[in-house]
Order: sequence, then C-alpha cells, then structure tokens
Amino acid sequence: MTQFFPPDYAATGQLVEELAQSFSRQGVGVQVFAGQPGYAYDRRLAPKQEEAQGVTIRRTRTSRLWPKRIRGRAVGGLLYCLRSLIKLLHPARRGQLLIVTTEPPYLPVLAYLMYCLFGQPYLCVVYDLYPEVALALGVVSKRHWLVRLWRWLNCRTWQRAEAIVVLSQTMKQRIVDHCPEAADKISVIHNWADPSLIVPLPKANNWFALHHQLDQVFTVLYSGNMGRCHDMDTILAAAFALRHEPVRFVFIGAGAKRQFCIDRTARAALTNCLFLPYQAKETLPFSLTACDLSLVSLVEGVEGLVAPSKLYGSLAAGRPVAAICEPHSYLRSLLAEGGFGRAFSNGDGAGLANFIRTLVANPALVQQMGSRGRRYMQQKFTPEQGTNRYFEVVKACLQTPAAPPLAEVPKATVSRL
Repeated sequence: MTQFFPPDYAATGQLVEELAQSFSRQGVGVQVFAGQPGYAYDRRLAPKQEEAQGVTIRRTRTSRLWPKRIRGRAVGGLLYCLRSLIKLLHPARRGQLLIVTTEPPYLPVLAYLMYCLFGQPYLCVVYDLYPEVALALGVVSKRHWLVRLWRWLNCRTWQRAEAIVVLSQTMKQRIVDHCPEAADKISVIHNWADPSLIVPLPKANNWFALHHQLDQVFTVLYSGNMGRCHDMDTILAAAFALRHEPVRFVFIGAGAKRQFCIDRTARAALTNCLFLPYQAKETLPFSLTACDLSLVSLVEGVEGLVAPSKLYGSLAAGRPVAAICEPHSYLRSLLAEGGFGRAFSNGDGAGLANFIRTLVANPALVQQMGSRGRRYMQQKFTPEQGTNRYFEVVKACLQTPAAPPLAEVPKATVSRL
C-alpha cells in the first residue's frame, strides 16, 4: 500500500513498482493499492485498475481531489487511508502479508488497526519518519497532543509489525531511540537505481544536454523534490558565488521550495540557473547524465528522518556527488567509503563553490569520481540487491507461526503491497 505509484514521478512510487515486479517474478502474488498521481499533475488520470507485469494495481481518485499544498496533501492522504480501510475490510484483498509504506506517513497506523481487528500480519517500510519531520521543520510543537499521540501509535505499530525496513542506519537509530523494543525487527535496506537503465553518457551525445545547451558548460544538477527537508539555500549561495564563471545550475523537479528558488534567483539576477519540471522515467537516463556534478541536500535537523533517493541515480549516471548534510549524516559515510564526491555543512556555499571550481579545472577528477561512484553503486545499490534483501525480509515474515512458508502460499493471495 502506497499513495504514490507510477505514472507518478515520486521516486518512492517508482521504487515500489520495481519491488512489486521483482516479487511477482519470484512467484509472489502482489496487489498494489495506490492513489492517483500526486506529483505528475501534467498527466491524465491513471487507470482505476490494471495488470502490469504480473502485478494487480488498483487506484483511488480521492487522494487527488485537493490542491498541492501541505494541508491539502494531508487531507488527501487521510482520504486515501479511508479508502484503503474499505478495501482491506475484504479478507481476500488483505492477502497473506500487508506491506505499508509511510506514503502517507500515517498509513502504518492503518496496518496496526488491521492487526488489532483481524490479526493481519504487516511489514512497515519507513521512507520518512513522522511526526519527527514536522517537529524538525517547526510545523508543530513537541508538546502538541497530536505529537504525543502519534509517537505512541508509532511505537505500538512498530512493536506489532512483523518487520520494519528503513533506508539508513541513522534512521534505524531514530526508531530505536523512540521504541527500543523494535530494534531486532529493523532491517536497513538502501534505495537503488538501475545501472542498465541509467548509464554514463557524454554530454556531446546526449539529446537532453544538447537541447538545453548544457554540452559546452560545466553543469551542476539538482534533480528531484525541492521540499522543506532539502537545503536549497546553500546551493543558491554557491550559484551566486559562481554567477560570473562558466558554470550552469540546473534544477529539475518540484516541491514547496521550487518557487522560492525561482524568485530568489530572479531577485539576484542570476542567469546561470535553469529550472525544469519533473522528467518522465524514460527521460532520466538523459537528464541525469546531462551534468558534470550532481547535488544531494538535507536541511539541519532531519538526518535519520528522511533519505534522499536521488543519490543512487546520480551514482548510476557516473557523476560525482556533492552532499549538503549534517556532520553525522550517513551520506558522509557513503562518500568516504566510495570516494565519489565530497560533503559540505549546511550554509557552506563558499565551500561548495570552491569544490565546483576544482572540478571545472580538473576534468580527469570528474571522470575519476564519477567512475568510482558507479562502481560503488553496482557493488551495493542495484535493484537486484535491494529487492532480494526485501524478499528475504518478506520470506521471514511469511514463515512465522502466523503464516505458512512462502512456497505453500497460493500465488494469488501471498502479498498485498
């Protein structure tokens, strides 16, 4: 169960699609219940029901009835949960195992409710950790009754889950700090990218780079959500420092901070910034390789609460990565181990600008770091590696006393994602 699913542009939905298809190829019957696209508003409504590569997909339209504002999205998420509840009241729709994501963030509570009512086994996939994200961003106070209730429900949900999957070691630690009893259930499984789909491509042979005139200038790319959890200020500071140098900053995507970035570059009269909308999945092999450096950023306070999936596509593209994050971020550990880029503290726009200058002056270093990143990604973060780890977690869930071994479960009712 996930609100966002292709043809939506949301990275989490695309990862769930690849996971569901992988399960299906391994003989697991998978049903997906999703909402209509919440990011791809330029797309027409997706089919209410369809079959794709052995996966049954059902969608509700209620989650798209509201505008793209934070309150509207919250209401849309609640409506999606209500529709999900109606679906799950039918025993055949629940399957042998319920897998819920944190899209929307209160969806795992629904799984806990199904456990309380029917003993339904479930697995939680935590992409974002709420209400901690809202606290870190100053949206609500720590003393608010809703925060206390949500934290209590989270702990109950994690305690009753068959397993929990998180995206980083720091995210696991955040959960353990709140609910030590869940520690033994948590598996850290990073997101991934497909190195056979996204391959290094010279800009001179890249239609996307040629179309946007990026082939003759050093290009710095930020591709993905420009949301409240992402540090755009440090990036814009670097763009301002390099405004008179042969460097182009390209921002692809949407999010709460996109218009802020556009307005700020306009006020500063920055002509070295280009803003483009989300690109379709089939365009990613070209948009992600139309640069010389990729950016990943998180604001202070959200380490362990969110994990940027854009990192893995950048590694597949064979491009160096600059990460803006806190000193204790897991991103720094990956950068140090893989040697594919450099990390910068929040607010260090000058440091980022100097790193870009170093790369501009040393194309061999760009190539070296990019090649290291792709090799590192192929060793650790391919779809096969990620989905196989999920498959092992699911098998363990299904082989508990509450469920028969995977091989004995009828394909049509094994799993609901």
